[in-house]
Amino acid sequence: MPRVRLPYEPLAIKNKAMEQLQKWRKPDGTLIRGSIEDEIRSVLVKEKSRGSQLKVCIGTDSQVKANRTEFATVIVFLRKGRGGFMYVRPETTTRKMGIKERMLQEVAKSIEVAFSLSRLFTLYDVDLEVHADINTNPNFKSNDALKEAMGYILGMGFAFKAKPDAFASSACANKMVQ
Repeated sequence: MPRVRLPYEPLAIKNKAMEQLQKWRKPDGTLIRGSIEDEIRSVLVKEKSRGSQLKVCIGTDSQVKANRTEFATVIVFLRKGRGGFMYVRPETTTRKMGIKERMLQEVAKSIEVAFSLSRLFTLYDVDLEVHADINTNPNFKSNDALKEAMGYILGMGFAFKAKPDAFASSACANKMVQ
């Protein structure tokens, strides 16, 4: 008798495969075991039990190196008055992209992560910002993507920051792709 496939199986399999491909780690290279959602939930419980006031900033940066583009998406936790820490997901593609497309790809990666974790941040009353490594100065090429990026982020219901205030993407993620 042939096996009957349930309508949700392909999505579950796809999500499992995606989770394995998207290897979240700490900046020192330590891989996160299990899902990023479980890791973040654990962090939120621990930090809230310590009385930490948290804010989370999510951002992505990229760097073109020879025939590939390296992306790094970061989840930055800020503890009010007590420093911070982050998680990073590096990705590489050989697909050629123009500057505007690359900037919007960075924003899409950040929104994907923010959206997947937003329920947890709401549940634990943690403010969330999405940072875009896009210059607000029209003299820079990345500025061509500013309006679309801002519309995309704000349209998804997230707080938006661009350079020079977008440290999650322009400093933290940038360091990971350098």
